[in-house]
Amino acid sequence: MSYVQHARNFHGLPVLTVPPYTPATLLPDAASVAWRLQSGRYPTDEDSDVCWERFTGTVELEKVRALVLGYGMDSVSRLTDLSSRLTGLEAVFLGDIEDEEEMISSIEQSDLTPLLEAFPGLRELVVRGGAGLEFPVAGHPGLRALRIESGGLPPQVAENVAAADLPSLERLELWLGDEWYGGGTTVEQLARLLAGDRKPALRHLGLQNSPIQDELAAAVATAPVVPRLTSLSLSMGTLSDQGAEALLHGQPLTHLAELDLSHHFLSEEMMLRIWTALEPAGVRVNLIGKQEPDEEEWEDDDEEDGADGRYIAVAE
Repeated sequence: MSYVQHARNFHGLPVLTVPPYTPATLLPDAASVAWRLQSGRYPTDEDSDVCWERFTGTVELEKVRALVLGYGMDSVSRLTDLSSRLTGLEAVFLGDIEDEEEMISSIEQSDLTPLLEAFPGLRELVVRGGAGLEFPVAGHPGLRALRIESGGLPPQVAENVAAADLPSLERLELWLGDEWYGGGTTVEQLARLLAGDRKPALRHLGLQNSPIQDELAAAVATAPVVPRLTSLSLSMGTLSDQGAEALLHGQPLTHLAELDLSHHFLSEEMMLRIWTALEPAGVRVNLIGKQEPDEEEWEDDDEEDGADGRYIAVAE
């Protein structure tokens, strides 16, 4: 399974790649779709300037609710320049790029501060790629959903998101990634998030795609933020029986509607224990994607660092 694919739906809307050579009269209502822009790729095969000019010249920008920016689109500066016309914009997806186009660890992003300041009505933000990414501690008053997909999220970004003032945020997903690709976030850097600071509306938390998934599970087991959640995801990482044991011996999770542990390294016995503890209480437990450790022989120095063949779902 590929976790890095083009969005087909975004912000509750079907995604439509801006079609070439189509008169405005034949386009759908601007508010009825999420508009996807890309350059140098089929079906447009245009450079970014031409793509932006065609989009801004044919679509009623004031009615646009959602934008998905794909391959070759210089994004934040263009969007902020159009903020006076994109007055109804509620959702942005930066970097909707598949592996065949560019590996996730190579997708360049930038400082998101100008974007968040320019669009006070923004409700949903998805970012794919962590290289060059920055996130402001000042946060955003209206943002309700934030997902950052990365093979290696810069630790400072994770720490800033954890500390950011996001009073309306209901859903947060962070793909933390591997230090070899720019990651390396520690549990300590997520302390304010786990404490529940500055995000009173949070109901879904995803700390995903991490090589320290057992440590995260142990921290979540006692985290003050957990009782207010309705769903929790520790998926895509290196979760083993050790981390699952911490969850089972921590605070109750029976109030959750869903617990996602997919792509895991749990034993059959542990899977049964989790299922038995939570399913009768009505928790939907996702244990799909049981992995087996890589059988590659590890060097002694790797073994001293705890390497045991477990791997995250998305890295390069």
